[in-house]
Amino acid sequence: MKAASTSSGEDRSPGRIPARFGHTELPEEQHAALRKAKKFEWITIAFLTVSTAMIYLVLGNSQAVKAAWVEDVLSLLPPFSFLIAARVIRKQPSEEHPYGFHRAVGIAHVVASIALVVMGAYLIVDSGLGLVTGEHPTIGGFDFFGQTIWLGWIMIGAMLLTAGPPVYLGHVKMKLAKTLHDKVLYADAAMNKADWMTALAAAVGVAGIGIGWWWTDAVAALVISASILHDGVRNTRAAITALMDKHARTYDDSEPHPVGGQIDEYLEGLDWVETAKSRIRDEGHVFHVESFVVPAGQVMPTLERLEAARKACIDMDWKVQDMVIIPVSQLPSEYLPGIPSSGGER
Repeated sequence: MKAASTSSGEDRSPGRIPARFGHTELPEEQHAALRKAKKFEWITIAFLTVSTAMIYLVLGNSQAVKAAWVEDVLSLLPPFSFLIAARVIRKQPSEEHPYGFHRAVGIAHVVASIALVVMGAYLIVDSGLGLVTGEHPTIGGFDFFGQTIWLGWIMIGAMLLTAGPPVYLGHVKMKLAKTLHDKVLYADAAMNKADWMTALAAAVGVAGIGIGWWWTDAVAALVISASILHDGVRNTRAAITALMDKHARTYDDSEPHPVGGQIDEYLEGLDWVETAKSRIRDEGHVFHVESFVVPAGQVMPTLERLEAARKACIDMDWKVQDMVIIPVSQLPSEYLPGIPSSGGER
């Protein structure tokens, strides 16, 4: 199992309690990012609590504002999931959980994503029915010192007022997600950064009601609902494939993580290795790496050489949680797709 490494610049000063993911001690950069991410998730929860309460008070009969309110409520799931997972993964591996508890991140990702899918699908049906049946929503007014104020102005103001902060929060959390290799935090940040479109769509829907275009409200609600469903489907796909041990990818799931190629290049550069190939699975924040090496001249390497190579690979990236090097006579094609079998075609 991975030993604590000081190669990443960790602060070993007296009195500092190291931050850990399981038994993986975080480098200083990730330690600081984790503290900041927790702080911003609590800020997000506080903001969403206030904004959802404010929008609920002016909800009215607008389907678009209703959909925007539901999206704000659902936006609470990722930050809560992140905070819970960040606590669970600190637990040390045990006999029953030898790989640790890093999969809690993946489970949190699945739960939040499926909730988005279900609610997005429901809102699409609800908004679509309103459009098909020609439901004409109405927005009344209220008396303010003898003047009748259209409630729609308050609704539009509330939507625009809540549009800005999530964009900033999402921008900050996106950078932290990259540093921590945290896909839940990334999904949360992506939703936050898109919130301005939800607010704008809801405001347009309400304005449409005001000028007599009743259908704009339903169309805006459909746009918001489709955005929720899109976020849910995209994140559900990424979360489930990760739990199925898909080859480790970057935090935004855009490409294979480069550490695999770096490890193979290093191992193949050793004078006692003829060829090497690794398979890597993402445990949540950290990786489990199995590297198959064919020794040069079919000569079994010494334990010292194997251990030195293993430590060097671990030091390449803090996310390399567990690292095993397996000497083989030939690369096993049944475990490493893409490796040609020496026995001919299957």
